Amino acid sequence: MDLNRVKEILTSDEEISVHFHGVPVWIESVDDTSSMATVHARGSHEEKQLVSIDSLEEK
Repeated sequence: MDLNRVKEILTSDEEISVHFHGVPVWIESVDDTSSMATVHARGSHEEKQLVSIDSLEEK
C-alpha cells in the first residue's frame, strides 16, 4: 500500500478492510517520514505494532 492510500483510509468515514500478513488490522497512525504505520489487530487494542506501509494490504 502507498502512503497516500493509508492517509485516505485514516480520514475515511467508511470502514475499509486492511490486513497485515493476512491478519485484519486497524491503522491508528502513520509516520510520513519513515513510511511506517502503527496498527493493532481488530478486536485487540492492546497489542500495537509499528509496521512498514508496504506490508499493508487493502482487502
